[in-house]
Amino acid sequence: MKEKIFQLKTKNLLAAMIWPAIFFSIGIWRYLATGGLFYIFIFGYLGLAIAIATIVTDGLIDKYKPRGRRITQLLIGVFMFGFLGLLGHENMQIEGFYFYLFAGVFSGATLHFFIAKLLGPLFFGRTWCGWACWTMMVLDFSPWKTPKNGRIKYFGLIRYIHFAIATAGVIALIFVFDYGPREHYEAQFYWLIIGNTAYYLLAILLAAVLKDNRAFCKYICPIPVTQKILSRFSISKQQIDNELCDECEICEENCPMNIRLLDYSRNNQRILSTECILCNTCLYNCPSEAIKTTNKFDIGVKEYINFK
Repeated sequence: MKEKIFQLKTKNLLAAMIWPAIFFSIGIWRYLATGGLFYIFIFGYLGLAIAIATIVTDGLIDKYKPRGRRITQLLIGVFMFGFLGLLGHENMQIEGFYFYLFAGVFSGATLHFFIAKLLGPLFFGRTWCGWACWTMMVLDFSPWKTPKNGRIKYFGLIRYIHFAIATAGVIALIFVFDYGPREHYEAQFYWLIIGNTAYYLLAILLAAVLKDNRAFCKYICPIPVTQKILSRFSISKQQIDNELCDECEICEENCPMNIRLLDYSRNNQRILSTECILCNTCLYNCPSEAIKTTNKFDIGVKEYINFK
């Protein structure tokens, strides 16, 4: 008998529709504030994309649930980078965010960063990194999904240096070289192309050398610098049920971010690591079904990471 890999769960359809409702509301708010009808289209699309991916992921059996996350990455990543970036010439990178922010423009990259990378982590942690990043959208299809070795200690400091250089560079252009919004608007498309080309090449190289899809995410990307601060207070986190867990360590072996998950459960804590991207890999691979996503308020300080 052929294995049934998907079953539509109608009881969860209503919960999935929360996403279109939220994002359509944001789109209508921006439309009323600016008169830009495209905001309704953009946010409506994003809400529907998340809802579709949620329904698909929920309906797939555990073996195939990671495909649901990939669908989300493609639906959001292609739209953000392909439609808004390449076709719309909108720079959604951190540099674009800074230029709009200092210009006092609450649109485009500023709105994206505020929702996905500042406000979002307070509720859903670093879900953006796991489900929507257009760099990882490509890298997560490469063959090194499960890191064979621990992280390289202190190598993650590079992303803080990257963040500082990006921030200082934009500030210098604006306040020292008088590089205004008009000049930025004219150059942002080329900035987007050059920056993302460098990101993809470096990410692919690191993945191949370190045999780790998420090497760029762990060591180079500047976005987690602010996300890690805010995601510490995240309401949604994974939790291991100690009564069901037999400490087989399969969850840790499959964690793409090298988190020592069991150390948290041994301390009767949820997975409080700011490195968690809520990809649900641990949840899908747990043979005891001891892991689930919970919603409450707690804060962790200590990071348990598997280093080399």
